[in-house]
Amino acid sequence: MSKWQTKEQLVDLLCSLVRIPSVTGSAAEKELPGYVVEQLRTLPYFQAHPDRVRANPTEDGRHFVTALAKKEGVRDTVILVSHFDVVDVEDYGTWRTHAFDPQTLTPLFQQNAADMPAEVKSDLHSGNWLFGRGTMDMKCGLTLHMSMIERACAGEFDGNLLLLTVPDEEVNSVGMRAAVPALLALAEEYDLHYKAVLNSEPMFTRFPGDQNKYLYTGSIGKVLPGFLCYGKETHVGEPFAGLNGNFMASQLTCELELNTSFCEIVEGEASPPPTNLLQKDLKKEYSVQIPHRAVTLFNLFLLEKRMEDVVQPLLAAAERVAERIRQTYVRHVSQFVANAPFTPRDLSIRVMTYEQLHMYAVRTYGEERLNRLQAEVVANRCGKDDRDLTIELVDQLAILCKELSPMIVLFFAPPFYPAVSSRQHQAIQRTVAEMEAYAQGQHQVTLVHQHYFGGISDLSYVGLQYPAASMQPLVANMPMWDRGYSIPLHELEAFDVPVMNLGPIGRDAHQWTERLDVDYAFGTLLDMLPRCIHSLLQ
Repeated sequence: MSKWQTKEQLVDLLCSLVRIPSVTGSAAEKELPGYVVEQLRTLPYFQAHPDRVRANPTEDGRHFVTALAKKEGVRDTVILVSHFDVVDVEDYGTWRTHAFDPQTLTPLFQQNAADMPAEVKSDLHSGNWLFGRGTMDMKCGLTLHMSMIERACAGEFDGNLLLLTVPDEEVNSVGMRAAVPALLALAEEYDLHYKAVLNSEPMFTRFPGDQNKYLYTGSIGKVLPGFLCYGKETHVGEPFAGLNGNFMASQLTCELELNTSFCEIVEGEASPPPTNLLQKDLKKEYSVQIPHRAVTLFNLFLLEKRMEDVVQPLLAAAERVAERIRQTYVRHVSQFVANAPFTPRDLSIRVMTYEQLHMYAVRTYGEERLNRLQAEVVANRCGKDDRDLTIELVDQLAILCKELSPMIVLFFAPPFYPAVSSRQHQAIQRTVAEMEAYAQGQHQVTLVHQHYFGGISDLSYVGLQYPAASMQPLVANMPMWDRGYSIPLHELEAFDVPVMNLGPIGRDAHQWTERLDVDYAFGTLLDMLPRCIHSLLQ
């Protein structure tokens, strides 16, 4: 008797997963892997092979789950990857107490449909959508993968399936980064040959009102470049004697925000332009001293650029800003001296990378003092997240080297997601063509092939586009590298497996109206996923 094969069974499994409020970093996120393992071990195959279902530890006390359904003497294996963490539910407001209970929340929304946005109202009227945090992103994908594992346990596929579900995808991808070495170890332990990694993240709309249905053969990359702006302190009564860090940071934001020169275009697909994620001064308390230190941090998407091709345009942008600030200062001071005669100082702003600042500090103050300073910053983390700790490391180094100011220092903060694409892989091209034809012929669904999944995903940690050595400009300019954050670059080089994403239809990810198209997920997609796996195993 099947456990997770009918629409009703799958809705029940999905709702049981959603009811565990596995917000990233929460106690429930640590609880959920145990539930998945417990459920998988009810299958007869895993009762006979309990060692093939594992809760594997990460470096920070969380766990990712692997479950291998293996045919004896068969090497070819498809990995099914998903994540089980979700974003928080503050945005639900008064509905917050029901955000993790789709079978209660959906009827409540239906009763209050008159107060809902127009698109939500339409979906509620159809009766085919299930609402709740994680229904779309991405516990539906995990639900379907558990269904596929059940089929593999029954011998349906001419190869092996390995389920992998991880924590922390929504923040730093601790789970997937820890999983890569484990996957290589499993391949050696069981003599596996990985044919493909199949994700089932939900389709993401590319523009408002987008009704297309997508199939992806890659995932967009991203970096978080930051600029530490160190001006010169002064009293607010003598502003021309100093340089305001907030002014410097604001000019950088004006230069980079939505700057389309940073977009990449690959075979007609464009990466979104950079946008600011954080901007603040670094004063600890109020005073009439100007904030002479500030920071600004950006999201920058990547498709095919090497890291060296990322750093140079960012430095060039900072050089333009430095000159613009100098010209603005000269213009304003020349106007002011007509009424308050004084001799203005020359203003020259140094632009440098964190690596250059670090090298200067080692030469000037010695490696021992620098190591001691950085160790103290890390030891006194006090709940700072990876972004804030990175900023503190750069800031303390800049304070040590304040004689270089005024300066703009380029650095990178975690997380880093390498771009990945299998659009030129022959087996993936064949599977894409087969799935497009099958979806159209069997379900009258037109699948639109996209080279890059635009929602950011853990597929980024499946292989590297370029040699690990090409990442040196990132590694050298990321203060937290090997201080609590890193990526197993050499393991990623070894773990070079083609990727694909075939997932459900959902709407409003990370919003209080997050919802899942149940008929498509547990009808159409439930039929297409086995076909896709068969093709990938050929």
